[in-house]
Amino acid sequence: MTARAEEKTSFIPVKLTPDRIKIELLAGLTVALALVPEAVAFAFVAGVNPLVGLYAAFFIGLITAVFGGRPGMISGATGALAVVMVSLVADHGVEYLFATVVLMGIMQVIFGALRWGKFIRMVPHPVMLGFVNGLAIVIFLAQLGQFQVGTGDASGGHGPGLGGEWLPAPDLIIMLGLVALTMLIIWGLPKFTKVIPAPLAAILVVSFIVIGFGIETRSVGDLASIAGGLPQFHIPMVPLNFETLEIIFPYALILSAIGLIESLLTHNLVSDMTGTKGGASKECVAQGAANIVTGFFGGMGGCAMIGQSMINVKSGARTRIAGIAAALFLLSFILFASPLIEQIPVAALIGVMFMVVVGTFAWRSFRIMRKIPLTDAIVIIVVTVVTVFADLAVAVVVGVIMSALAYAWNAASRIYAGTGVSKEGWKVYRIEGPLFFGSSTGFVDLFDPENDSEDVVVDFINSRVVDHSGIEAIESIAAKYRAVNKRLHLRHLSPDCERLLEKAGDMVEISVLEDPDYSIAVDYGDRFKEKRLTS
Repeated sequence: MTARAEEKTSFIPVKLTPDRIKIELLAGLTVALALVPEAVAFAFVAGVNPLVGLYAAFFIGLITAVFGGRPGMISGATGALAVVMVSLVADHGVEYLFATVVLMGIMQVIFGALRWGKFIRMVPHPVMLGFVNGLAIVIFLAQLGQFQVGTGDASGGHGPGLGGEWLPAPDLIIMLGLVALTMLIIWGLPKFTKVIPAPLAAILVVSFIVIGFGIETRSVGDLASIAGGLPQFHIPMVPLNFETLEIIFPYALILSAIGLIESLLTHNLVSDMTGTKGGASKECVAQGAANIVTGFFGGMGGCAMIGQSMINVKSGARTRIAGIAAALFLLSFILFASPLIEQIPVAALIGVMFMVVVGTFAWRSFRIMRKIPLTDAIVIIVVTVVTVFADLAVAVVVGVIMSALAYAWNAASRIYAGTGVSKEGWKVYRIEGPLFFGSSTGFVDLFDPENDSEDVVVDFINSRVVDHSGIEAIESIAAKYRAVNKRLHLRHLSPDCERLLEKAGDMVEISVLEDPDYSIAVDYGDRFKEKRLTS
């Protein structure tokens, strides 16, 4: 399937029966409940008001649900972006953050319009495994902060993380017990019924137990008040000059790259789970448009959220309805239901996220570690570690580079030549393997100009000239043969290789033998037609 065909692949339509709509709405409600503490926590990380994170979750979730390339995927404010934003907010203020989010969105729209989303397929599978493992660990570590003193105090500005003092033993035991109960319900309920999504049922049951028995434990309201009004259109109050652009451009570029990488990798993961395909570049445009709107309505920007996307898919959602419902439920929480939502115990939401961690982590990566090439195993480990201790964008770039270098090294070691003699007595080198920067040195070592015949044929029927290094290697060999008054001829060049040599012009001076049938030659005689690639 071509790249363009893949971009246009449509989804298998899902029939909207009453049961399907119920599943989608309940999945959306579950996701909305899980979005609240995450959006609040990431707003703390970025150093902004909790409503800035909640508004971002609403706008980004709604717009990407309607226009994105992947139904079922959930987007909102994320920690991967928040950790980049914190220094910008601290140094220049929240208005510069809004301007940066708008510019970030413009960049993402441009990336999508140029159809660069298709390049996500260049991310190797070991990098994908490292990505999901790393994010699962990050999600797990983010929840641990809720077991510490002070992380639930909105006035303190604390976000999720480690390094603080743990809760007193009685409070800690209560929270751990409620987390365990939540996880048990999520694990066991589907064995009896699937009428209601297990995560939603677990949140409701644990909430009723806590409220009904008056159990003292941390609730959503302890994180921050989520009450607010409708988001208002607001042009970022920053000077419109080059100095402002110098400040926000580097942040916008980093944020757009991290946002797109995380979104597209989550896009692929959800596609694999649901057995469908979507438009990666369409998702880029939707993410960009969502961030532009968010920046003008006082939101902190965001991207795809793997945790909430997993909750959505595993709750049975397969259409855009769930994502739209999640965004609308979230807005209704802010406007009307904040007193109720603030009573939900944090432990119930932590339990949901812990089950997301269990479901997201690629446990099979442990089993296959000894069965895959060593370089792939190293890539999985490195990407996982870098995702946890640095950030996703750096981890993916490192993983792709490592995979590319491993491939180049492997391909470079596979070039060799079989030799023979044509009817005219010319020596023939049959090249096997690609000729590129990694194999050019090995290619040069294959030849023996001093002892070869007056005319030598290099047959590329099983090889390709890939890059400029390959051209230079061919010219180097040709120069050695010219130095001893011998001639080098090339045969069976593919059309793209011939175009590469023709583009080089007078950089090379080599005779190319054309085979009209482009078939494996068994006769190196009169059928040769020569042309010289010189200007």
